[in-house]
Amino acid sequence: MDAEFSRRKLLERDHLRALYERSDARGLVQAGSHFGAIAITGYLLWQTWGTWMAVPVFMVHGILINFLYAGQHELSHGTVFKTKWLNEWLGRLIGFVMIYPRDFDKIQHFAHHQYTQNWEKDGELVREPYTLSSYLLWFFGPTYWYSRIRRIIRFSRGIVTEPYVFKTQHDLVIKEARISLVAYVLIAAVSIYLQSWAAVILWLAPMMTMKFVHQLQNTIEHLGLSHEDNTLINTRSTDTNPLMKWICWQMQYHTAHHTFPSVPFWKLKELNDEIESKLGHEVNRMGYIEFQIELIRKLSGGKSEADYPMNEVWITRRANGTLDRVAYD
Repeated sequence: MDAEFSRRKLLERDHLRALYERSDARGLVQAGSHFGAIAITGYLLWQTWGTWMAVPVFMVHGILINFLYAGQHELSHGTVFKTKWLNEWLGRLIGFVMIYPRDFDKIQHFAHHQYTQNWEKDGELVREPYTLSSYLLWFFGPTYWYSRIRRIIRFSRGIVTEPYVFKTQHDLVIKEARISLVAYVLIAAVSIYLQSWAAVILWLAPMMTMKFVHQLQNTIEHLGLSHEDNTLINTRSTDTNPLMKWICWQMQYHTAHHTFPSVPFWKLKELNDEIESKLGHEVNRMGYIEFQIELIRKLSGGKSEADYPMNEVWITRRANGTLDRVAYD
């Protein structure tokens, strides 16, 4: 970690301990409202299927399903509910829906937090540097969903190659993948037997088609930032509206989350305000569209992530036509 950066300097221990407090009620409100919205759009989609009215409902339904991953993310941290088994089993349900099994996701995500922006150890960064074409294929979903499905099949065959999954964890992710794959096959078999398209219409098609909206949040959090071990320069927060903050479980305060990952989602705004007050300026942040424009501009002309220094922030907000570079020491 940067010698000048220390989380312990940002907040007093007693105040931080208060921020760590969980709440079943808060978790139930967030999870209940999200699943409730999915139930409503699912009902409307089924009722309007075959008409033009189904198109906007299909889109909203798919967006809501994709952003369930924000909930899975928080459930993996164990911060949604005070009651541990609620975090465990709701996380497993969402992981199944997202084709992203909980145990593997938890292992991968904890490696991401421990080694954020480390090409060899960050569980969410172990990949080839993006080119413009590879980025767009990931952003719009083809390579994203291919990698998710292929990994479950590979794990089911007993093949685990991810460097951040310890050998002692192999049996866990293999068993989980096999159970998930059997369940997916059973859903397919029952659907064929009943000649029902419900699973496709209400789940797979909208989820896979609308993935790109979730990618707006997924890609802005770290891409184009420094690979140094400092959450203030390797993590980005997002400027957005209250609706997006609700659907994303407050993950737009991503710098705050990475700095103190055990703070529940509903306290992240308070945590963010505390950090910015201590720093004396805002944390690194951008809006969804301005980030995508700047990223595409930087990857145009045959360039890739590898063409930019790893210890620099190379995608930031523009001010008066020039990059607004702020030192976060």
